[in-house]
Amino acid sequence: MEEDGANHRPSPSYSYGGGGFLSGLCAAALRRKPLSAHAAHAASGEGLVRQLGVFDLVLLGIGASIGAGIFVITGTVARDAGPGVTISFVLAGAACVLNALCYAELASRFPAVVGGAYLYTYAAFNELTAFLVFTQLMLDYHIGAASIARSLASYFVQFLELIPFLKGHIPTWIGHGEEFFGGVVSVNILAPVLLIILTAILCYGVKESSAVNTFMTTLKIVIVIVVVCAGVFEVDVSNWSPFMPNGFKSVVTGATVVFFAYVGFDAVANSAEEAKTPQRDLPIGILGSLLACVILYVAVCLVITGMVPYTLLGEDAPLAEAFAAKGLKFVTVLISIGAVAGLTTTLLVGLYVQSRLYLGLGRDGLLPSTFSKIHPTRHTPLHSQIWVGCVAAVLAGLFNVHELSHILSVGTLTGYSVVSACVITLRWNDKATSRHHSLGSMSIWQEGVLCLIIIALCGFVAGLCYRFSYATAFMVIAFLIAVVAGFALQFRQVSAFLWASTN
Repeated sequence: MEEDGANHRPSPSYSYGGGGFLSGLCAAALRRKPLSAHAAHAASGEGLVRQLGVFDLVLLGIGASIGAGIFVITGTVARDAGPGVTISFVLAGAACVLNALCYAELASRFPAVVGGAYLYTYAAFNELTAFLVFTQLMLDYHIGAASIARSLASYFVQFLELIPFLKGHIPTWIGHGEEFFGGVVSVNILAPVLLIILTAILCYGVKESSAVNTFMTTLKIVIVIVVVCAGVFEVDVSNWSPFMPNGFKSVVTGATVVFFAYVGFDAVANSAEEAKTPQRDLPIGILGSLLACVILYVAVCLVITGMVPYTLLGEDAPLAEAFAAKGLKFVTVLISIGAVAGLTTTLLVGLYVQSRLYLGLGRDGLLPSTFSKIHPTRHTPLHSQIWVGCVAAVLAGLFNVHELSHILSVGTLTGYSVVSACVITLRWNDKATSRHHSLGSMSIWQEGVLCLIIIALCGFVAGLCYRFSYATAFMVIAFLIAVVAGFALQFRQVSAFLWASTN
């Protein structure tokens, strides 16, 4: 692997296949980044400083996943699913755990270099696919950062309007946004200011930005726990009956909606180069943050559906309205503070992840080398961080990006799907690694057949859930799990016996 300043381009042995411009372009688009390239960079001693422990990584994932939505989406989905929204969050969490396991495995394979989904795709498929994944991620992150910044600005304006002499006197262009040219331009001054502040914190150092995230995330978690504890004393168990008033179908539909409430655990994978013990801590950070989010979401769901009948939940602020109906006005203030803390951490982690992705592409030469430069004393990708902050500030300050936020779910699902495919591809290409990570001593084709059987059974069970009652579906699920587990154990025993007899 050759190095040119901060660039780490692939060596000619696998970069270009010779010939004309078109053949060289095709060869460049289809090349893969070998594992030796990652190992060479890790051994070079260049890069970011390892300052994040396992606790920092868990809070990083929680900070990225739980925003203001925990106080809103729980009640919104409960209006259709009823108290069964609890099961919706459990199902969505279980689906995310499967994808989190893919991230955890890949993080343990590439523990020393930033890049996340882009890096995994580059190693598993080719440069073109990796760049397309990066483009999709950047579209999501840039629009998402601008959208969150405008929401955070609106919350700050609401707090300022609690001051009597400011109420009704704050111009709309400061926080809520004032539209010009028929709505094409929507000026918001406060959102770019907030982005500049957070960008400055991230540029100052990862230790300092991690401290801010730790404080805000801890505050958010404490507020959620206080809200849950206060609501427990107002729960009427009769509100949980019927538990699924619209059937299991509405619960499954709710799970598809709340799935995106868990998005963010993948941010931990982009901190590989700054984790103290990445091979051990990254999987713990990814799975630990996701499980913590599942517990918090389920607790809020149980409280909000137990406090008031699900049919009476509001649309905009269901949790706050539920506590206000019980006369607990102070809890609504806590919810507002928690929403601000949640949006702040989500925005902070989003900007952090973007800069690390730009850093990875700058090193690979797919972007100008300025993106690969690291500050000599602050040990942060200064140019990349300033760039992502400026892009988000321009979008948030001039455009109402909330109208584009609906496309973010497509990018998220695409990224998760590609990462899952990377696990299969890397296991297939690297038999030694696949033997280490696979189920016991099962061969690759046995694992592949088993995965296809499980996928087919999942589709079959999903059809049962819609056609018959959920009780029947659960019985079938239990039976199929037992059958699949029996086949898996049999495969493992036979494979282990054959392996022992041939060695």
